[in-house]
Formats: sequence, structure tokens, C-alpha cells
Amino acid sequence: MQIQVHSDNHIDGSARLANWVSATLGSQLERYDDELTRVVVHFNDENGSKAGANDKRCQIEVRPKGLQPLSVTHRAESLEFALDGAMEKLGHALEHQIGRLRGRRGPSHRDGVAGGNPQLQAQLLEEDFLAEQQLRNA
Repeated sequence: MQIQVHSDNHIDGSARLANWVSATLGSQLERYDDELTRVVVHFNDENGSKAGANDKRCQIEVRPKGLQPLSVTHRAESLEFALDGAMEKLGHALEHQIGRLRGRRGPSHRDGVAGGNPQLQAQLLEEDFLAEQQLRNA
């Protein structure tokens, strides 16, 4: 999973910021490492050089494999709070989208039972399908 960090002219887009964001997001998204190809983080100061409440914006876009990108945005008084809020929203969105996909693949024990054998996995799925059809027709 590749993490990219971008910021506007009013936010110091240093290597320190990129390392902090990469470490924070990397640990938060570790369980989705196989499903995500890229994460892009955008920081903006919406008021520029003027002070203001909730003027820091963090937008996180993730690219799940084979799916449309997901994007979340959070505004707060600091970059830290903006990132925290966006990560919380992203966690909910990923759990919803990827959790559903994991559920569609069938029970997770199938992979362990089949031992990574695609033919055996297909056979187990076919057996499940036929059993469901019999229940529906009964």
C-alpha cells in the first residue's frame, strides 16, 4: 500500500509531516493492506494565513483493488484533529465496503479448510449453493 501526502501552500508539507501521516495511517489501515493499493492524503488551510475555527481540512482517498475510490473529509482546528477525524470516518467507510465484500466471499474458515486450493474452494462454494437451493425449495 502506497501512501502519498499533499498539502497546500499554507501548510508546511515537509518530510516530517509525510512520515507522521504515513506512520499513523499505516498502523490504522494495516488490516486492509491486502485490499488497498494507494492512499492519498490532502491537507488544506481553508482560511490561508487568517486564523479561524475548523479551518484545517484533511481529505483521505483510498483506492481499494477492483473498486471505486473512497474519499472522506474532516475539518478541525489543527492538522492532528483533522487527520484523526478523517481516519475515523475512513475506518467506518472501509469497514462498511470491504467488510461487506469479505462477507460475500463466504465464511473465512473456507480458506483454511481448502488450504488455498482453488478447486476445493470452488467445490465447497458449490456445495453451499446447492444446500441453500435445497432449503429454499423445501
